[in-house]
Amino acid sequence: MRISIFSCLSLLISCLLFTPSFADKKSYIVYLGAHTHGAEPTDADLDLATNSHYELLGSTLGSKEKAQEQIFYSYNRNINGFAAMLEEEEAADIAKNPNVVSVFLNKRRQLHTTRSWEFLGLENSEGNVHSHSIWKKARFGEDVIIGNLDTGVWPESESFSDEGLGPVPTRWRGICQKGYKDGFRCNRKLIGARYFNKGYAASVGGNLSLTANTARDHDGHGTHTLSTAGGSFVRGANVFGYGNGTAKGGSPKARVAAYKVCWPAGEEGGCFDADIMSAFEAAIHDRVDILSVSLGGDSSEYFEDGIAIGSFHAVQKGISVVLSAGNSGPQSYTVSNSAPWMITVAASTIDREFVSYVSLGRNRLHGRNVHLKGSSLSTGELPDEKFYPLITGAAAKANNASEVDAPTCQANTLDPEKVKGKILVCTRGVNARVDKSYQALLAGAVGMILANDESSGNELIADPHFLPTSHITFDDGQILFKYINSTKNPLAYITKTKTLLNTKPAPSMAAFSSRGPNTVEPSILKPDITAPGVTIIASFSQSVGPTGQAYDKRRIPFVTESGTSMSCPHVSGIVGLLKTLYPKWSPAAIHSALMTSASIESNAHEAILDSDKLSATPFTYGAGHVSPNSAMDPGLVYDMDTNDYLNFLCAHGYDSKTLKTFTSKPYSCPTSVSLNDINYPSISIPLLNSTSVVTRRLKNVGRPGTYNASVVAPEGVSVSVVPETLKFEKVGQEIAFTVMFKTEKGAGTGYFLSGWLTWSDGMHRVRSPITVQNRF
Repeated sequence: MRISIFSCLSLLISCLLFTPSFADKKSYIVYLGAHTHGAEPTDADLDLATNSHYELLGSTLGSKEKAQEQIFYSYNRNINGFAAMLEEEEAADIAKNPNVVSVFLNKRRQLHTTRSWEFLGLENSEGNVHSHSIWKKARFGEDVIIGNLDTGVWPESESFSDEGLGPVPTRWRGICQKGYKDGFRCNRKLIGARYFNKGYAASVGGNLSLTANTARDHDGHGTHTLSTAGGSFVRGANVFGYGNGTAKGGSPKARVAAYKVCWPAGEEGGCFDADIMSAFEAAIHDRVDILSVSLGGDSSEYFEDGIAIGSFHAVQKGISVVLSAGNSGPQSYTVSNSAPWMITVAASTIDREFVSYVSLGRNRLHGRNVHLKGSSLSTGELPDEKFYPLITGAAAKANNASEVDAPTCQANTLDPEKVKGKILVCTRGVNARVDKSYQALLAGAVGMILANDESSGNELIADPHFLPTSHITFDDGQILFKYINSTKNPLAYITKTKTLLNTKPAPSMAAFSSRGPNTVEPSILKPDITAPGVTIIASFSQSVGPTGQAYDKRRIPFVTESGTSMSCPHVSGIVGLLKTLYPKWSPAAIHSALMTSASIESNAHEAILDSDKLSATPFTYGAGHVSPNSAMDPGLVYDMDTNDYLNFLCAHGYDSKTLKTFTSKPYSCPTSVSLNDINYPSISIPLLNSTSVVTRRLKNVGRPGTYNASVVAPEGVSVSVVPETLKFEKVGQEIAFTVMFKTEKGAGTGYFLSGWLTWSDGMHRVRSPITVQNRF
């Protein structure tokens, strides 16, 4: 990658040097199609091609010598054409030549990665930030402070460079906690770091080694998430040359702080509530503005959940807390981090794919061409168009291996004598996706095809595999297995990975993203929103390989990761922008702005799809896909304060004694309080028995205006809004309304149904998802 960066710099410098001589000229590319000299040209062939370029341009300029002066690139190996400094008339003249395919300006292109920010509309395809972007208006999140509860941070990463930043904000109270001989340093970007391991030590039952006393990230997860939320601009970021471009966080001019609460994975590792709560405590003291928390576990009652407790106290202090929804999809009832004061984020795709195709049986199956579209970030490639024998993990089973374990290519289940020199087909599940390619490599395979199991459906993830690999869908896997089982000598070829941009439809929901309904309190719809979380490029630790496996000795500064852990910091970065724009807004107001402005359409102008290619629902994506530029002008918000959250807890069934967990002040539950009246930006009725009435309040945060209600009612349910019109005369004015739900005659029972309530003044669209379950 270093060569390509230097080449670009050399081209830029060359162009600048040419400017005085060609002040009235522009650089053009003249494309001539393909060469006739073949794939392995000799020096004579190359000279002949270049000379033909001089002669072609010379016929327009008047002499070969003039052409030699103007041409600064001759594409003489594969592409046939040249780049030259030309006047507009000269370019138009040469375009008339019958041998010329096209002539076009040498347009400026911006290298791209963490493409999600372009996908979210914060910049255009050339990397320019338009005047309507929230980046521009919020000054890139300047001086907002984002804390991250995770595995720590790699401080030397370029994403945490403080170049161009001023002094650390005077409100900051945090520290840069140094560990045992860890060489850890903070700066004006990474302004603080702490580690919390006493809960971990207590869990493993003993004292930890001195080397565990560090905020340094030896896992990579924390570095990735923190740089996604608030990383600085880094040019030339890529993963093995793929996804080339400029990495940056959602709030690239934010200050960031790392709170290490997660420790080595395995049977005894993880993130412990004691450490998490201590980190929340420290972060509140340190005066962070946002906490990004890409961790969670099985749902539990709020008073038994360290994350729920810690985040409640943070929100009380005006700190927005953003959390991941979990990676236990596509099953229902799996969403975690489900308290109403949390912003809970699901994961979806962006419009970039790293594509690798599988060609079967010399490209023919039953008389037709078969190319299976897969995904990968493999480091190697197979020789061009050379087909290799195929073998499944089941067929490659070692004598002492289980018939259940071999199909998924688990360790010690493959027979190298059967696998050597072949492309191995492994089924997804049980062990890590990248571990399967490592096992294939150890067994002597030349490549691997990773076929989804049925639960993973159509979800594809580009991983940094150890040998040429293509990850294919469940449906394509069935085609592949049918071919193998019906062919005497099945063969296949795996193409080199290519980066595709502007793919459609996007977003679509990730299969792994945890789904609702909310098991702790079904009347609170979770997740809240979805954001990019599949194959996201961001910074990484240099003490671990890109797969995170101990046997991976490769080291690269950027990697791809997938999970709601990746979607969470996207929203955290956007919250940083909103905090910069509206420092007096409550966490609930920001929460509402994100939800009511979200999109429910893909870039194909169709409904967002789930991983099974059916339309996704609010139980999958909440209010929809985050839309940062819309969120900065929501018009109206559903605001809440501590009393609202306490009222919610009362309605949930907690008494005053239990509420001491959440507040130090005595609090008496209202005599009449209903879950239907919690001012949440979505509406969820878990058991609709004939009729239910919901109350909400909307606060004006924009211009005075009149908003009219419109409803897309859940099937079999009638919905009426009173009043249907809300007139706001000033900023901060709050107006209440009710929504009545009534089961229609003959409606089915037991089903979850969805709809939408939208308030609009003609400029703003304040939309809330509705979910209803009719009583059995």
